[in-house]
Amino acid sequence: MIAIPGEFARATVAREGERGAAWLGELPAIVGELVERWGCVPDGEVMHGGVAVVVPVRRAAEGAAVVKVSFPHPGNVHEPDAFAAWAGRGAVRLHERDDDRFAMLLERAGTSTLAQVADGDEVLRVAGRLSRRLAVPAPPGLPALQERADAWEEELRRDAEELSHPLAPGVLAAATATVRELGRDQPDTVIHGDLHPRNILRAEREPWLAVDPKGLAGDPAHDGGTLLKSFSLRLIDSDDLPGAVHHALDVYSEAAGLDRERVRRWAQLHAVQAAFWARRHGFRIARGGPELERITAFVDAVATLLTAPGPEHPTR
Repeated sequence: MIAIPGEFARATVAREGERGAAWLGELPAIVGELVERWGCVPDGEVMHGGVAVVVPVRRAAEGAAVVKVSFPHPGNVHEPDAFAAWAGRGAVRLHERDDDRFAMLLERAGTSTLAQVADGDEVLRVAGRLSRRLAVPAPPGLPALQERADAWEEELRRDAEELSHPLAPGVLAAATATVRELGRDQPDTVIHGDLHPRNILRAEREPWLAVDPKGLAGDPAHDGGTLLKSFSLRLIDSDDLPGAVHHALDVYSEAAGLDRERVRRWAQLHAVQAAFWARRHGFRIARGGPELERITAFVDAVATLLTAPGPEHPTR
């Protein structure tokens, strides 16, 4: 029987209440049954992310692997579908799956993430190259990102009306235009859905592999917006924020083989959404106080910067 990490247990109960506590009570037996059924041997300390435990194991056929069991939630349903579609192309390999238990046996990657790489350009290039490789035709059944467009537009309208903010009308209009013009007509391509440097791990089979996908069908440039939103916090103390933001956009777009203007527009929408999210919920790294105010002001500035291509970066 595995020991559930205390931090994971507390966070799960705080987020999910009695349902989370009941699931935690069943979790050791679930993991034990999966390890036995899949012919694995435990091989290290139990790890965890935000919604899942990750148990290092070994199996004769594959060697080092992990059993991942996620809390049952609609957002976790299509993770194994994305891994199956990629078949190890830029992401960890899927060896086994138990969809009823939100469980998978996956190739084991390292614990070091792309977020720990000091060279910002290298972070952007690695993420961009992985995004290019993950952009494969979507199999039937993946949820289409374009189906969220109506909700995005309604959220933008409601947040702009209900929240106090300094975003200019043109910034909000640009975000709404992206939803209407890009959000409702997207390619049928597998996208990660939560591509950021912490979800890219060092590995042995390839230098870097993606983990924790949402499994969606949509525009790969949307993943670029997600990545740049996360990466931009590295630039918060930059002496030349406009130059740094547009340079990051250039480096990522080139590595990913994506239209720079399309990535810029998605990144601008992500920044506007993040500015409103900060005002309603705070961020994981700052729930309140001066630090949240500083980050929120920075996100406002990035959203404004990304509203236009910039004088040195004409639309392609």
